[in-house]
Amino acid sequence: MHHDVTLKTRSATRAAELPGTERTHQSTGDWEVWKVGGKVFMLQTTMPGEPVVILKADPADALSLREAHTDITAGYHMNKTHWITLHPGGNIDAGLVNDLVTDSYLLVVEGLPKTLRPVDPATFQRH
Repeated sequence: MHHDVTLKTRSATRAAELPGTERTHQSTGDWEVWKVGGKVFMLQTTMPGEPVVILKADPADALSLREAHTDITAGYHMNKTHWITLHPGGNIDAGLVNDLVTDSYLLVVEGLPKTLRPVDPATFQRH
């Protein structure tokens, strides 16, 4: 992605497309929070000097992503094993942002009781 706003806008757009999502603003600090079934799957905030997107990730995937992309680091203010941070800078394309937001959403949906799941994670179409 080529511009800071694009990363935040692209991730917010994808999150809004997913069934049953809710966007809130944390009352303390500069945090936008996206939830499904009352559970957080994406956050946006500004670290010193840059806007970032924070997503839940499978631990093995999180490690691979951090190794493959300099603009993906451990979760900012989150569990470093289960969360990743996307930084603006250029090597994360829109398709990868969409996939990572969707994966984060599905990880949270899988943890919800079946009666609260807005989609079946096993059959949900990514795009």
